[in-house]
Amino acid sequence: MKSAALNQEQLDAIWRIESPKLIGGLTRMLRDVGRAEELAQDAFVAALTQWPQEGIPRNPGAWLMTTAKRRAIDAIRREKTLEDKTGEIVRDLQAQESASEFDAVYQEIDDDVLRLMFIACHPVLSAQARVALTLRLIGGLTTAEIARAFLTPEATIAQRIVRAKRTLTEAHVPFEVPSGPERMERLASVLEAIYLIFNEGYAATSGEDVLRPQLVEDALRVGRMLAGLMPNEPEVHGLVALMELQASRMRARVNAAGEPILLLDQDRGKWNRLLVTRGLAALARAEQLGGAFGPYALQAAIAACHARAATPEQTDWQKIAALYDALAQVYPSPVVELNRAVAIGMAFGPAAGLEIADALLDEPALKSYHLLPSVRADLLQKLGRLSEAAQEFERAASIAQNSRDKNLLRGRAAALDGS
Repeated sequence: MKSAALNQEQLDAIWRIESPKLIGGLTRMLRDVGRAEELAQDAFVAALTQWPQEGIPRNPGAWLMTTAKRRAIDAIRREKTLEDKTGEIVRDLQAQESASEFDAVYQEIDDDVLRLMFIACHPVLSAQARVALTLRLIGGLTTAEIARAFLTPEATIAQRIVRAKRTLTEAHVPFEVPSGPERMERLASVLEAIYLIFNEGYAATSGEDVLRPQLVEDALRVGRMLAGLMPNEPEVHGLVALMELQASRMRARVNAAGEPILLLDQDRGKWNRLLVTRGLAALARAEQLGGAFGPYALQAAIAACHARAATPEQTDWQKIAALYDALAQVYPSPVVELNRAVAIGMAFGPAAGLEIADALLDEPALKSYHLLPSVRADLLQKLGRLSEAAQEFERAASIAQNSRDKNLLRGRAAALDGS
């Protein structure tokens, strides 16, 4: 059965949904992620030629997989190599084509996509390469889309992806989900890449926009996919919970002019209650699986405190401070400590928070992090030290990379100068 209509939106959706399955399945057979991606793209080009005349197949993914496999066989035969592999693919293809309407094509979809995630996020790659490759292979984004999302030249992203695939090939990374301690190490790499994508969408580090919704949606989609593939891993659910809860605030994060709105000033009526419900359910699942004290689950629990508070005044800051204490134990970092300073300041007074923030002034990792002087400015303002606060807001603005953040910080500094 063929569908009659065909438009670019449909094609884009099909590619984003089907490409991880295609590339994963082809990589399983060819053991070459770069070649698998090329074949998947070739199959889609063929679809762009045939589907406008014939309509979209009832099972477009199966059509694409069969087309890609045929091209793989042709390429291997032309090269007159890998004879055993050719026979294996031919037998596989013949078995699939004997099934009605290709229904048997995706018997190993879940395993293939999961393996592909672990390859794209292999620790042999840099964090930047993992993010780019995850968006390309799992998110289905083009190089141009990734470049626009991160405000990076397209050529840079293209080189990053090419180098990443070459590195994986040279390192002979096996197409498998590792087991034992290595699995947990690699899973942490997968989760980190997904959250880096989400964070860049939720709080853009540079450019003109505070939010990049498409990146948020891509990270959520990949995170939810991973939760479906690894339903018994608590930290996967913890990450999904964290992203759902944070994403629930997006409509309230900026005003009509696109300027950022601080958490305590947001209209909570604009928070997406469906995402809140989903986030709380994912957090409960993580806790049921024994993951209450994983780093992502702890951050999700902090986000849940905000989500459950109908007004800023109802926020349980003492619980948030306790959760940050726990997070600092399991995932110590200067950024966590800075966030803990905010929570301590809200729970026990600005002087207590400022003491923690001041201890971070010589921290090398925070030298160019605009939120350190921003947090100190806020605490100084609450202590009535307005001149110092204004100076810190100005310093924060001078090192912020996002123009909207710069404007917000300069506005707060100007308000104090005039008081």
